[in-house]
Amino acid sequence: MNIRINNKVYRSGKGVPLILLHAFPVDARMWDDCVASLVRLGRERKVVPFPIWAPDTPGAGDASIPDVHATGALADDGAYAEAMDKVAEAFVSMLHIAGHEKAIWVGLSMGGYIAMDIQRLFPETVAGLALCDTTTIADSVQARANRLNIAETCESDNTVEPVMHFARPQAGDSTVKQSQRFQDLLTGWIHDQRPEGLAWRERMAAGRVDTTDQLARVTAPVAVICGENDPSSPPAKMKPIADAMTSTSVAFTAIPDCGHFSAVEHPDTVANALLDLVERV
Repeated sequence: MNIRINNKVYRSGKGVPLILLHAFPVDARMWDDCVASLVRLGRERKVVPFPIWAPDTPGAGDASIPDVHATGALADDGAYAEAMDKVAEAFVSMLHIAGHEKAIWVGLSMGGYIAMDIQRLFPETVAGLALCDTTTIADSVQARANRLNIAETCESDNTVEPVMHFARPQAGDSTVKQSQRFQDLLTGWIHDQRPEGLAWRERMAAGRVDTTDQLARVTAPVAVICGENDPSSPPAKMKPIADAMTSTSVAFTAIPDCGHFSAVEHPDTVANALLDLVERV
């Protein structure tokens, strides 16, 4: 059984599609405001309308959860050793079925892991690349164990509670994340997720490979975007990613008073950076 993709087509258009890959633990809805900004700002900047898609990662939202055959090999600790590669292959297949050879791949957080896996496995499909609030480094032993513990709890207790911390503000968080509106929005999105879908995605991420060695191999135009208040992917960690892409041109954007979900917190700023990338492509 192949992985079935639930793809949200925000807009058709001419040229290379912009494909938005969402973060964990939410689904493709996180791009709604950013896409609205893309459309509005693109009109103002007289950018020719281009296709905008946002597929759900398997297990997110209403997207199906792959069965054992589609998931692939299971590591001894319960991580999915092949799942991210299979998701990357499914997204590229989606692109080709729609009649396109290349896309501008945009990944935020876990979406960035997938975007870099596409770069690793299918570099010929990368017309442009945007990495937002993410990393190329595989999980440490502790981080991997933590993901798998979260997956186990979600499954055994049929709960989304282990990932609710994404919706709760912490010391040093951005103004937006501390707002009640943002907390309510993320809380609603997380409650809409299925525990078993969250578990599948955590096991997928735990089993992913390190893609840091791919950075110097990227030849397509790149945007690297992050929030200055991002606790896991701040500029101090994202700037070295941009600097390591020595075979292409990289535009680096650090957004003040912005946390991990940059496209949700500051959609206009992210949209402008993405439009710049589209024009460079």
